[in-house]
Amino acid sequence: MTGGTDMGEGPAAYRVPLRNDDDGPTSGFEHLWTPYRMAYIRGENKPTGDHDCPFCLIPAMSDEDGLIVARGETVFAVLNLYPYNAGHLMVVPYRHVPDYTDLTIAEVAELGAFTQTAMRVVRSVSGAHGFNIGMNQGSVAGAGIADHLHQHAVPRWGGDTNFMPVVGLTRVLPQVLAETRALLSGAWPAAGQGTGSAPHPTVA
Repeated sequence: MTGGTDMGEGPAAYRVPLRNDDDGPTSGFEHLWTPYRMAYIRGENKPTGDHDCPFCLIPAMSDEDGLIVARGETVFAVLNLYPYNAGHLMVVPYRHVPDYTDLTIAEVAELGAFTQTAMRVVRSVSGAHGFNIGMNQGSVAGAGIADHLHQHAVPRWGGDTNFMPVVGLTRVLPQVLAETRALLSGAWPAAGQGTGSAPHPTVA
């Protein structure tokens, strides 16, 4: 090309050479390194069964100690102890089952109803712009506690990803978890007013 105006060299003139790394192009992509996640990936301090599964132990705690926001008949909503964003909730069945296909019809219905309520409640108290909703099925898919199914509800706001978590390896959370739990629990509708179930007995 001459002066950037000659279009006669064909498509080859627009090709950008890329280095290969194990037969995969690399130089055209940026890399985001998160070395602090390696201990988590390797499984350090992960539960080995229902006897030490946090999702099995939490329901026996008080709501305050367990960070439980709401209890239903078959599922409960709990704050993530290591949240991606403020108000990061999980909806968890009481039964220790790993797969979505293991849930009963009643559990599926209540899990869905709790997820809807979680979105409404978080929106009402924080004005979340959007959500990431989902579950990782199996350790190969990224499930931290693969043996006990749990669905994440992560509130998102415009511009909530910045240099702090990417460069500083630090998440900025504007509220301590106990305060967040109390705020969300207080806004959670009573049984029969949006959750579709009666509350599970709270441990004193």
